[in-house]
Amino acid sequence: MTGSAPVHGTWEPHPALRWEDGFLSGNGHHGALVFGDPDIERVIVTHHTLVRPNGRDDRPPQLAAGLPALQDRLLAGDTTAAEGFTDGRPLQWVQPFHPAFQVRLRRSQGDCHDYRRDVDFTTGVVRASCAGWESRVFVSRADDVIVQQVTGPALTLVIDLDHRLPGAPAGLGVGHGAVLTPEGALLSLRARYPDSDRACTGVTLVVVTGGTTTLVPPGLHAAGARSVLLLTRVHRHTGELDVVQEGRALSDLPHGFDELLGRHVALHRTAYQRVTLDLAADPAERALPGTELLRRPRSAALLERLFAAGRYHLLSAGGLFPPRLTGLWTGDWNTAWSGAFTNDANLNLQTASAAAAALPEVTEAHARLVHRQLPDWRDNARAVFGARGVVAPAHTDGESGHAYHYSREYPLHLWTAGADWLLKPLVDHDETHGTRDPRTAAALAEVALFYEDFLTRTDENGQLVVVPSYSPENRPANASWGTLNAAMDLSAARHALRTAAAYHPGPDADRWNALADRLPPHRVNEDGALAEWAWPGLEDSYDHRHLSHLYGVWPLDEITPYDTPGLAAAAHRALELRGAENDSAHGHLHHALVAARLRDADRVAHTLGQVLDGDFFHASLMSAHYPKRDVYNADAAHTLPAVLIEMLVQSTPDRLVLLPALPAAYPSGALRGVRTRFGAGIDLTWSPEGATAVIRPDRTHRVELRTSSGSESLHLVAGEDHVLTLRTW
Repeated sequence: MTGSAPVHGTWEPHPALRWEDGFLSGNGHHGALVFGDPDIERVIVTHHTLVRPNGRDDRPPQLAAGLPALQDRLLAGDTTAAEGFTDGRPLQWVQPFHPAFQVRLRRSQGDCHDYRRDVDFTTGVVRASCAGWESRVFVSRADDVIVQQVTGPALTLVIDLDHRLPGAPAGLGVGHGAVLTPEGALLSLRARYPDSDRACTGVTLVVVTGGTTTLVPPGLHAAGARSVLLLTRVHRHTGELDVVQEGRALSDLPHGFDELLGRHVALHRTAYQRVTLDLAADPAERALPGTELLRRPRSAALLERLFAAGRYHLLSAGGLFPPRLTGLWTGDWNTAWSGAFTNDANLNLQTASAAAAALPEVTEAHARLVHRQLPDWRDNARAVFGARGVVAPAHTDGESGHAYHYSREYPLHLWTAGADWLLKPLVDHDETHGTRDPRTAAALAEVALFYEDFLTRTDENGQLVVVPSYSPENRPANASWGTLNAAMDLSAARHALRTAAAYHPGPDADRWNALADRLPPHRVNEDGALAEWAWPGLEDSYDHRHLSHLYGVWPLDEITPYDTPGLAAAAHRALELRGAENDSAHGHLHHALVAARLRDADRVAHTLGQVLDGDFFHASLMSAHYPKRDVYNADAAHTLPAVLIEMLVQSTPDRLVLLPALPAAYPSGALRGVRTRFGAGIDLTWSPEGATAVIRPDRTHRVELRTSSGSESLHLVAGEDHVLTLRTW
């Protein structure tokens, strides 16, 4: 393809001055945010479980008894009826995600020429070096420990654990521990939350090679050492953590950096290298530091690096849970929007590439969050709707799945599409791998049971009405937020019922399919656009960051240019009319995903440009929520790989679409290793002269191929490569 390969890492010629610019490592449980400062090196430690008690009442509102009256009023035309459908509680945020502490190493200042810091995406190692001094950090997938090694001639270091990060509550009950050990020392830091029996405690084993070690509470002083190895874990707990026992567990690990790294890399590298993107970028631009590349927003090298960084950060954030709004990282106790799992858009956008980009680890993390919260989802269905089955919340901190974050302007407890939206990635995973996870099957059946109980009201034509209904996080121009027949709710109900039926053939399937048949069609408004609310008289509000009403286009296959061209044209018109509201990164990239499904390459290029030109990325290549790097947020970083894949390769269980929305700015390239929902891997290369796709099917299947030349049928045989040669224009 090109004279050099894409870069699988990034680098900078200076240490990070802000935590937002620190390079990242993670194993889906622990995270590390590394400054790379040779004089005062800081590594901020995070963990997915670290959420601060905030006194919230996480019970779902007991509203079921009043539901029939609310439905009557909405059906009778009372456009504000849902505004009083609460239990009177004020808006409550979920428990906020926070950092644990920073591991701080203060070095006697010395010469520091030839400085460089970098992160290797293939290994997860963050490195900084200058004048013989070197620091290396990674978070082990094999041993669930943060590993840091500092080497240099006659190192003199003061090492401590420091909780004093921005926003740390004044009432934290902080306790330090420091004891000498045969290896060097064991440091601990406990931070007990104000007015709570919960705390988080970090333990760091310091292994000192050479020189002398003395305690200087709350840390230690190492003088004349050749190397210092630090092994760190953090726990959230009640009562007191047994620090001695935790120290023994760390002591039992190998004390060689390379041995620990080898165990980790065997897991990490295999996952990271499954999919790669080459956009035939200029080798000289590929060699630039990240901040310099970000000043060239139309560079193919930048898009290559952001694709690689997005997959790396997504893999690193997915494990115990999928990524939060900030992935797995934060350096501030006042994390925006509580650093929650925001389910009504952000979580699914961030994990949108998991199936196609061959990251089942991320899908399993997503599944783990869903399945552990199903009991709470059942409570939501009973409390709010008096129904069997499950209703998902719009926000969660990872502990509670109850719907308790809502208000008049955000009646998120009325959102019934969430369970289907959150289960869709698990269905995609099953299709990709040719299996049906019994956990997914059981959850789908519960969603169908909810709709059986909830969908009881009909309109004058005998069609079912979704009432109350809510389109996150928008409202009709002439009505309140809680209303009727939001397009997303209709699409979700249809998809959930039909998908549950496919997983459970028999009498249940017949009943669920019949219920789906009674749902009304989408409505096209007077502007020729797919209406956000399929109820006569409700007017669209176009200037909004969310595109919930286009759920049928992406990620569903309900509306396509091939099967439903009329609805696809209406969806495209809705996309043309949609504003960007406050320029949220997730809104722009959601727009791009829908545009790619509708084969609009120019619109994909434009929305990508809004993000690339908007200064959304920090030096770490983690992103921000708003332009000019305002509010640390993982939406853009994690979603961008999905956009790039969707513009090149799309699939359903029975269809393959190649180069549906390739922007003219990228006339040559290669996407290798991408997975399809009919169980095949694909290597795609393209240039102005043509394209070649090598399809490697895992199972025998017939699919429809769609290209710019039209359609044809492909018979794929398991284990036999199928090579396609195409015209690109």
